[in-house]
Amino acid sequence: MAMGTSVLSLRMDRELLERLRHHAARRGMSVQDYVVRTLIRDDFDQRFEAAVEETERFYNGSRVT
Repeated sequence: MAMGTSVLSLRMDRELLERLRHHAARRGMSVQDYVVRTLIRDDFDQRFEAAVEETERFYNGSRVT
């Protein structure tokens, strides 16, 4: 499956942008790359948590006592 790109425009206050610049610079990244990686990590964390919960429901629901 080919993955394309899209543009997301954000409006943020100067203080937040400066904090993002600082965090990105500490990692040697651009602000854009830092934000994208943060969103990807958050998305992964949410999908992983949902998968764990689904697995727990499956095993808890199929226990034989």
